[in-house]
Amino acid sequence: MFNEEEEKEETMYKSIMVPVDLEHADRLEKALRIAADLASHYGSSVTYVSVAAATPGRVAHTPQEFQHKLEAFARSESDKYGHATTARALISNDPATDLDRTLEEAVHETGADLVVIASHIPGIVDAIWPSHGGRLASHSDVSVLVVR
Repeated sequence: MFNEEEEKEETMYKSIMVPVDLEHADRLEKALRIAADLASHYGSSVTYVSVAAATPGRVAHTPQEFQHKLEAFARSESDKYGHATTARALISNDPATDLDRTLEEAVHETGADLVVIASHIPGIVDAIWPSHGGRLASHSDVSVLVVR
């Protein structure tokens, strides 16, 4: 017999992963709000992940500083929307070339069953190089919501 409550349990998202580019966090508001709404609706936790190089960059000078900034970002999202958050800084030798693979690995490392990722408006370049969100949706075994 069909039980609506059982179906809700099966389709519930327990862990949402949100990739974040701290350098452009101001452009992520719509995706962040949607992730927070879903977390509130399903009682999910949200893990904010971000990829950086081990070398000094515009956002942080060290991997530890990068992790602290990402944790501060996650706390501010938790304060703003009221959901449980964690932050996971991923360090890569070459984030530009490793980003897609690193995000795919992060899905499994975080235990996420949903990824909410911001996307840009597609252009001619996307015919040659797929977007990070599009690639993640094509290669992941969990649900991926690409937000424009």
